[in-house]
Amino acid sequence: MPHDHSDHDHPHSLLPPDPALRVKALETILTQKGLVDPAALDEIIDTYENRIGPRNGAKVVARAWCDPAFKAALLEDADPVLADLGFYGRQGEHMVVVENTDTLHNMVVCTLCSCYPWPLLGIPPGWYKSDAYRARAVREPRKVLAEFGVTLPDGCAVRVWDSTAEVRYLVLPQRPAGTEGLDETALMDLVSRDSMIGCGLAGAQ
Repeated sequence: MPHDHSDHDHPHSLLPPDPALRVKALETILTQKGLVDPAALDEIIDTYENRIGPRNGAKVVARAWCDPAFKAALLEDADPVLADLGFYGRQGEHMVVVENTDTLHNMVVCTLCSCYPWPLLGIPPGWYKSDAYRARAVREPRKVLAEFGVTLPDGCAVRVWDSTAEVRYLVLPQRPAGTEGLDETALMDLVSRDSMIGCGLAGAQ
């Protein structure tokens, strides 16, 4: 007899259907126990979603495109450069910036969980935390990139960087052609979150 997936006695049916509901339930329990302040949580979420987002990272990328000395320092040792801009992790993680070129495309994943450079990119997207992305980005990076709309020439290698609790990565995408006359503010608008993870190209919509 085929299994009835609508069976409400099935253990899985006892779980909320949406991860957001589980998060809300956990927040409610912690609030009731007096362990968290909902206003403080809302402030943190608002900061990362609306005031940080990927704009900090875009600022870093745009400046690197315009300032060769800044770019060289960023690639050599990103931590002091980012600290000077006020961008540093709450847990003291080490930041590494990797550059895309005509012959090398970098992409970032966290195979164990969802380690991510929050101070630069804000809250990680849902797909970054998914089991599918975390597994497939390592096994078949070109196929994953193609699903994001990124098709690389045959001569361009792909390198996948695995983030950890100690080390986070930021991709420095290639500057789009024909943007020589743009200032840093205009260039920031060409830098997407996905391009700084390596799953998109700067200037692409």
